[in-house]
Amino acid sequence: MMGNTDAAIAETDSDFICANLDWWPPDKCDYGTCSWGNASLLNLDLESSLLENAVKAFDALKIRLGGSLEDRVIYDVGDLKQPCHPFTKNVSVVFGFIDGCLPISRWDALNLFFRKTRAVVAFGLNALNGRKEISKGVWEGPWDSTNANDFIQYTVDHGYQINAWELGNELSGRRVNATQYAADAINLHGILENIYKDFHVKPHLVAPDGVFNASWYTEFLQQSGPNIVGVVTHHIYNLGPGVDEHLVEKILDPSYLSQEESIFKSLKTILENYGPWSRAWVGEAGGAYNSGHNLVTNAFVSSFWYLDQLGMASTYNTKSYCRQTLIGGNYGLLNTTTYVPNPDYYSALLWHRLMGERVLSVSSNGTQYLRTYAHCTKNATGVTVLLINLGKLDGITVEVSIYSQNGGQKNLNARTDLVNGKSRLEYHLTAKDGDLHSQTMLLNGKVLDVSPKGEIPSLEPVEVNPQTPISVAPLSIAFVALPYVQLLACSR
Repeated sequence: MMGNTDAAIAETDSDFICANLDWWPPDKCDYGTCSWGNASLLNLDLESSLLENAVKAFDALKIRLGGSLEDRVIYDVGDLKQPCHPFTKNVSVVFGFIDGCLPISRWDALNLFFRKTRAVVAFGLNALNGRKEISKGVWEGPWDSTNANDFIQYTVDHGYQINAWELGNELSGRRVNATQYAADAINLHGILENIYKDFHVKPHLVAPDGVFNASWYTEFLQQSGPNIVGVVTHHIYNLGPGVDEHLVEKILDPSYLSQEESIFKSLKTILENYGPWSRAWVGEAGGAYNSGHNLVTNAFVSSFWYLDQLGMASTYNTKSYCRQTLIGGNYGLLNTTTYVPNPDYYSALLWHRLMGERVLSVSSNGTQYLRTYAHCTKNATGVTVLLINLGKLDGITVEVSIYSQNGGQKNLNARTDLVNGKSRLEYHLTAKDGDLHSQTMLLNGKVLDVSPKGEIPSLEPVEVNPQTPISVAPLSIAFVALPYVQLLACSR
């Protein structure tokens, strides 16, 4: 049942779906497996027509450029006092690599790709530059912003559009104290104000892009002060390490999935109390850390976790959710070597096309294995409901009712006067041959696959008589668009 439909309970941004490009070299390995190949910012094949089509399909996909090694990168601009070399492997240091460099020719090529694909770009800056490591993984002293300042200036001078500049990656908590990090954010704010002083619309300042710690985040916002940090980000790897043998059980356990809700709730409260000028993003989320798990975080079963995360995040006013990764590791939306979409790519694309910015209150009265979310339909009238059936044995029959404070409850399946001759549009997602580890997704029983020319398939619904109940098969997912539902919450 949809709850009070007179007003939305939260709102996302129109580019809610976001995906990351990381810095990891081919010799980044976890648990004896090297899963990154040529998928980093420095070596990704930007001429791939399949990659281009995959990004274009979103029509303005937000892409975050960053990750652990962003803080070890220098930019080949300005008065750079050292050679511009690739990353060097060094297992004795945090992150395992040192001294990476972004050649300016590669930055030019990346921006050509972003312009061609209409991508919206967020860039993570090298926030460890100039700091002193006082013990392994702990730094003190101010950020040396000279190289970043030159890089941002070069970017603006060349007309490259950046939606957001992020200060570092996972340096919150014990790695850098909150007072120093706040001072660095104020420094970056001054840089952006100066370089973008003639711009009517300025990019977001994003921080800290770390693992959520309530006390650190609170102190950081208090010390940085009003209107400095426009976006507060946190990372999510709530399934644990990629080597965990129980990932599938966690993904299919509704109680386990719900545990992350406390993080969203806590951050929302902190922003309301200490940073009302800021908005929340999930800056990085891959499910399982250390590059994910092959045939789990890049297979059909991952969509249960991923779509539930998108639904949960949106109900807590999260404006954008950045998936780790667009490509790279064992959690990419695209296959690392072939660029063919994994199942979560299609889940993300359906969300992007169907789920609008306004989030609606929704609940279900049956089994806990049915996860439900609802939004005003994107760029169309009506409502779209997301139904996730985690149950292994039983299909679920769903009847949709709406509740209005003014008009009471209405069962849409029983009211012929409400549908106005319009069909219900259903998108049912299942795994090929029922194998949760399959990397092939079916939409309404048909395999989703790219064309020989690298074209992304169209995602067509089945039209259903709105008088019939919705049937959701075991271990399946359904987006259900109800174009005949006219809600006050969706008309404002």
